[in-house]
Amino acid sequence: MPPDDSDLIVHPAGRDHELRLAMEDLQMDRWRAAQQLLRSTGSNWALRTSRSQVLAVGAARSQAIEAWCEEEPDDVDALVMRARVLTQRALHFFRDGARGDELRRITYAADRACRTAANAWPNDPVPGVCLLALAQTDVDRQRPHKPVNWAAHRDGFLPPGPWTLLDWVNQRDPYNREAYHRVLQVLQARGTGALDFAMWVASMAPEGTAVTLLPLYAFVETYRQYVARSKTLSVIAFWATEEKAHYVRHARRWWFEAPAQAPARSGQAQQHRDPRNHSLVDLNYLAHALTATGLGNAGQVFTAIGAYATPAPWSYVGANPDWWQDDFRSARNRALSVSNRGL
Repeated sequence: MPPDDSDLIVHPAGRDHELRLAMEDLQMDRWRAAQQLLRSTGSNWALRTSRSQVLAVGAARSQAIEAWCEEEPDDVDALVMRARVLTQRALHFFRDGARGDELRRITYAADRACRTAANAWPNDPVPGVCLLALAQTDVDRQRPHKPVNWAAHRDGFLPPGPWTLLDWVNQRDPYNREAYHRVLQVLQARGTGALDFAMWVASMAPEGTAVTLLPLYAFVETYRQYVARSKTLSVIAFWATEEKAHYVRHARRWWFEAPAQAPARSGQAQQHRDPRNHSLVDLNYLAHALTATGLGNAGQVFTAIGAYATPAPWSYVGANPDWWQDDFRSARNRALSVSNRGL
């Protein structure tokens, strides 16, 4: 039977109950739950990366992390959360239009916090992920910029970018999901190389790794930009191409249908396939892509999502962003209806 579609659960923590509680505490300037959560996460790098990112969203507008760092200045988890929060605030300022000396001051403080956290725990990939996020603010090479954000690509077919930083993260957690998404965002902000990068990553990523879905994100962003520029664009014409179908099929087979213990070059297959790391956003992107391209067979993906819909990509591709939940329900009902008829 289809799940009840009267209520959807929309929350950054998804089905990670411990993370949800820690976020709520941070928003009330309490940090003990976040401390316990990160200590229990340990060196599961994929889970540490995703949890710390969501915690930063909850803490960016509070003073909880500052209080934690004041009380425990040498705690590696406090230091990484300080890097996370300062990075999140820098991105907020950048998206709100901050530029010039104001932006450089903010990003400098975040950069220093990232490097302090990296020195405190050299194996932790999260500080490097934060530096990749900050590279989004370094969009103009003609103005004061960081050379590390504009390194030449070793194979030469992609534009200059934060490749040295990506290599640094890869040495600690190969195919770290957020790291690759941050690079994609950097290239999208610069307006060059994003789709080529996404396709290249998908073609070489080991089975079971979430970065296989990068082209789906690139396709959605391309569509969103077309619509934002008021260009006439048929939804069917955009999605009904063999190129898109190829990458959607690949994402379904290579990621969603991958065995639970799919081998990965990192030697951390179990971490990558931990259900808590099976990103709900990735599931929502795959469900949308299967329905938009007409490939179908999205019922199992919607079942995996359950009630945990995410605004992206539905709010980017629908006729009205405010109706995205209705768009999600409609796509889910169609997909589950087809699945049930096949039983």
